[in-house]
Amino acid sequence: MKFLRNTLDKLHPLFDKGGKLEKMYPLYEAADTFLFTPGHVAKGSTHIRDALDLKRMMTMVVIALIPCVFMAMWNTGYQANAAIQRMLDAGLEPSFDWHESIHSLFKLGHNPGNFFDNLIYGATFFLPIYIVCMTAGGVCEVIFSTIRGHEVNEGFLVTGLLFPLTLPPDIPLWQVAVGIMFGVVIGKEIFGGTGRNFLNPALTARAFLYFAYAGQISGDKVWTAAKYVKDGVVDGYSAATALGRLGQLTPQDVDKLGGVMESVEQISTSAGNQAISWPSAFLGTIPGSMGETSTLACLIGAAILIAAGIGSWRIMAGVCIGAVAFSSLLYAVGSETNPMFHVPPWWHLVLGGFAFGTVFMATDPVSASMTEAGKWFYGGLIGAMTILIRAINPAFPEGIMLAILFGNVFAPLIDYFVVQANIKRRAVRYAA
Repeated sequence: MKFLRNTLDKLHPLFDKGGKLEKMYPLYEAADTFLFTPGHVAKGSTHIRDALDLKRMMTMVVIALIPCVFMAMWNTGYQANAAIQRMLDAGLEPSFDWHESIHSLFKLGHNPGNFFDNLIYGATFFLPIYIVCMTAGGVCEVIFSTIRGHEVNEGFLVTGLLFPLTLPPDIPLWQVAVGIMFGVVIGKEIFGGTGRNFLNPALTARAFLYFAYAGQISGDKVWTAAKYVKDGVVDGYSAATALGRLGQLTPQDVDKLGGVMESVEQISTSAGNQAISWPSAFLGTIPGSMGETSTLACLIGAAILIAAGIGSWRIMAGVCIGAVAFSSLLYAVGSETNPMFHVPPWWHLVLGGFAFGTVFMATDPVSASMTEAGKWFYGGLIGAMTILIRAINPAFPEGIMLAILFGNVFAPLIDYFVVQANIKRRAVRYAA
């Protein structure tokens, strides 16, 4: 490490002001601070609250995301291998592409019961998406940093990892690049960069793809990384998410099959797919966005963020309370025409990206509410809006993505009213 430190110190004059590579200083600074403590640090302790700087905070978020990354790779491979086995049982011919070539290097098959089969095959889908995301988004970050003459911010390390986890495994790579560039540029950089954006960049990128290329990010055939050949035509394997199934239910289906969640389980089984149960939804062994399916992995990440003092437990609790309260209200009221009213509150907590959004997206320290009291209102608003979107608008069965963006917009207003209320209480107290 000493040799590397000395090498970087020798190169520093080239990138410093007046050097030949002055314009490339953000790249040098990014590599230097990634490997070592920044050269310019605050002295004294009168104004320092703790030792958690931006780089260490972002590093802890990345560590908290590791369980979700692991599940993203394993479950993607598991869903694909299980689908391939069902294809073979049905007499269909699986269609393989370059993913199979990489997979075969490890001399593995497609056995969904084999841990490494699932992990490595899933990695061939997740890692290219992650690499494209980091490359395209990183270029945008460097361009803006170079033009503005400031360092490359570590915040993109988190954005570049969050975004791939919200995507289906079969999404075209060029759409990944377009999406992350939109999120970085439109969602963050045009407002001044990290610390000045009022929307979560990763969710902004996800929302852009959702509305611009809905066919590649929604529907039954995008959640399982497996294809088959029939009559010479390659088609995707159909495996809807639990929320997708719920959005397709009719009151007649519910009456016939004996309940909303019972209907989802029976329809999935009758279609030849794995039955969706509450334990499987909690563990994450169901179709969905790569890193969002496992509530357990998200809870592990939540424990890490809360213990490190990074993620706000008030926001997480507020989201859960808002969701449970509003879904309980709809569950009690009921509906003769909308089956989503009959989804039990405890199911909403494990379906879709609710847990992932609650832990990693809603708690974004820049776009979330800043005041302690405001965090409760902010979280409650997101939780209630999630259920409202899921239940009332069948075109958006997920809900959490739009709810968080909605909460981001209202976060400054929530903080304003909280601050004003504190000022009024203080004025009354001192007047007395």
